[in-house]
Amino acid sequence: MSAISIGQAVVLGAVEGVTEFLPVSSTGHLKIVEGLMGIPVDDDAVIGFSAVIQVGAIAAVLVYFSKDIARIVSAWARGLRDREERYHHDYKFAWWVIFATIPIVVVGLAAKPLIKGPLASLWVVAGSLIVGSGVMWWADRTGRHKRGEDDTSFKDAMLVGGSQILALLFPGFSRSGATMSTALMLDLDRVAATRLSFFLGIPALTGAGLYELKDALGTGAGAAPLAVGTLVSFVVAYASIAWLLKFVAKHSFNAFVIYRIAVGVLLFGLLGAGVLHS
Repeated sequence: MSAISIGQAVVLGAVEGVTEFLPVSSTGHLKIVEGLMGIPVDDDAVIGFSAVIQVGAIAAVLVYFSKDIARIVSAWARGLRDREERYHHDYKFAWWVIFATIPIVVVGLAAKPLIKGPLASLWVVAGSLIVGSGVMWWADRTGRHKRGEDDTSFKDAMLVGGSQILALLFPGFSRSGATMSTALMLDLDRVAATRLSFFLGIPALTGAGLYELKDALGTGAGAAPLAVGTLVSFVVAYASIAWLLKFVAKHSFNAFVIYRIAVGVLLFGLLGAGVLHS
């Protein structure tokens, strides 16, 4: 019998799709929802299920930005052959994404025992949600929002890409939250910060998803729930990406700050009451 039912797969797929790219922490939300549904969060099948449905969300960002990705990859390929092409922003940006991914890969491999062990605690998730909210509020409030996507530099890419390490080490901080906050501190406008967060997250998320996929498929979570959860994750994530880009064009990040604090406090309460276990 599968550890996760079809109905639970739909709910978890929707949660993954909504929260993967919003700056609110998908890890924290999945753990909370799994706990409330009585699903053993530390079960190998459940952990594997979460890794597989993340691939659906990753596929959504690849499809949504397919034209941009094709343009950047094409410029990179042309630049490898033609020196003149190397002056184009897209060619340079492709290399920046590659270089900016290296820090999180190195830290992810070196700190794996910590990431899978004590740092995976839901107490850490709750605290990181609240602390990350403060960072996001300060970044949005003090950033001058004067630089667009075409104004990004190698320094921007490295700093924003490197900030993904915060979310890797402190689940709950949120990869999107860390990267967007860093971009805002560098005076990028909200749309540029959000798009940069997406582009820099593609290699890291794709690599992590494929790395976990090979082990996750053999956990016994059930083929049907896996397929359903992944499909729901893809559809919801695609809609979430489109909504987020429209939202940040006209609004501050205050709504996310308030929501994150509320979820962090709720998680502390559930852990303290014994409803959830770390």
